[in-house]
Amino acid sequence: MKIFIKDPLILDYKDQEKQFHPYRANIVIEDDQIADITNDLPADLSVFDEIIHASHCVALPGLINAHNHSPMSLLRSFSDDLRLMEWLNRKMLPAEANMNQEDIYWGALLGIAEMIKSGTTAYADMYIHMDQIAQAVHDSGIRASLTRGLVFLDDDGGQRLREGIDLVKSWSGKADGRITTMMGPHAPYTCPPDQLKEVMEIAKELQVPIHIHLAETQEEAEKINHKYGKSPTEYLYDLGLFDGDYHVLLAHAVHLDDHDIALLQNMKGGLAHNPFSNMKLGCGIAPVYSFLEKGILVGLGTDGAGSATSLDLFKEMKMASGLQKLDRFDPAIIDAHTILQMATINGSTLLQMDHQVGRIEVGKKADLILVNIHQPHLVPHHDLVSLLVYSAFGQDVVTTIVNGKILMKNRELLTIDEERLLYEAHQRAKRIVEGI
Repeated sequence: MKIFIKDPLILDYKDQEKQFHPYRANIVIEDDQIADITNDLPADLSVFDEIIHASHCVALPGLINAHNHSPMSLLRSFSDDLRLMEWLNRKMLPAEANMNQEDIYWGALLGIAEMIKSGTTAYADMYIHMDQIAQAVHDSGIRASLTRGLVFLDDDGGQRLREGIDLVKSWSGKADGRITTMMGPHAPYTCPPDQLKEVMEIAKELQVPIHIHLAETQEEAEKINHKYGKSPTEYLYDLGLFDGDYHVLLAHAVHLDDHDIALLQNMKGGLAHNPFSNMKLGCGIAPVYSFLEKGILVGLGTDGAGSATSLDLFKEMKMASGLQKLDRFDPAIIDAHTILQMATINGSTLLQMDHQVGRIEVGKKADLILVNIHQPHLVPHHDLVSLLVYSAFGQDVVTTIVNGKILMKNRELLTIDEERLLYEAHQRAKRIVEGI
């Protein structure tokens, strides 16, 4: 497959300046890679399978959702305006217990469709029945890092752990290399020390990262302190999770003090900030600026649509910026360039995909999106980065390309039957929540 993207504005990130700079050029895609970025027109355009006229568009690296539970898209708006534990125990867990494997597939596909249509080209997923989610990733064409969530509060005979290991062994590198995997101990309060150490050893043996929730709520922090006399971060630190042997993806990290943050400074990996989910569930404001000050890598996630309601990372960029400005009473605390970096480059590093994606560069995988900026709410173009972060939304994405394959063109999904998907989602969601 050869694709020629004609005349878009491309955002190029300069590491030394820590800023994106726009320039206009043509993008040549061959097979799964960006083959050339040039101002020249080919002598013969007929050699291309697809020519995309993009003079009204900005070409961005695909956005990367660093934390999600995609099948929870079937539970969107089912349990809003509740406190977290009430949301979880009264609504989420009973509904999830009603999900069968086919529901998981269609729920994941619903979330993936939303992500493709809002500019996300890669994401990290943690859930159950991961074979079905992997199949949805395979079928849709998106890129993903998949994790079987591991809870050890009851004895299941090691079944969850076996499923986590099987996921790594069965799906790593599949779907033309679009699928990678992690081990996923759910959280400090659901993983006692011995079981967590076992997962860490397995991750080291299988040479995969670890994806874990951390200090999402004050209640979690109090629970760990009551049981172990330490904070959730100290709990993980004392077990050796941050000693450099493991690449770690921490989700949320809301309730950390300065001492906790200092414990993370030498870790490999970083944090997935989920601003809207944290706001909506009343969890608190993660100290993102403090993380960045200490050189700790921060990416952006949505969390599942059961709490976040939407999977639009453009919305999350606005929330991430606004929360820090409000929390610190400082509008200059984090700029738009930093936020966009979190949603692209940082996310690729968190998912250990930065050697392949995260920038529009020759030799990288062709994971990119085109945003139509020829619209009333996106004119004028004084500062393209600020415009994208503060004014654009997912519906402004007109084309999504992953691994050199066009997944959406002119807002139409090409790898997913959208009408069939919406029908399945409506019917399954209705059955799942009936009587709850």
